[in-house]
Amino acid sequence: MKNILILIALTLVNAACTPTVKLEAPDKPIEINMNIKIEQEVRVRVEKDLDKEIMANPDLFGTSTPSKKK
Repeated sequence: MKNILILIALTLVNAACTPTVKLEAPDKPIEINMNIKIEQEVRVRVEKDLDKEIMANPDLFGTSTPSKKK
């Protein structure tokens, strides 16, 4: 009788220790923030436009020879 109770107790302990793994999709979609790249593109465009204006009107900006950027 004692062996049966030990066997039942071990079976219950073993059943309680079985791991469970759940894989679920997230509720919210994944969000990627791309603000840094957009700001850099705008800055490059503005710098190119500014270089064109300085080269077109060097006296207006107080430079006698326009600077060139590569």
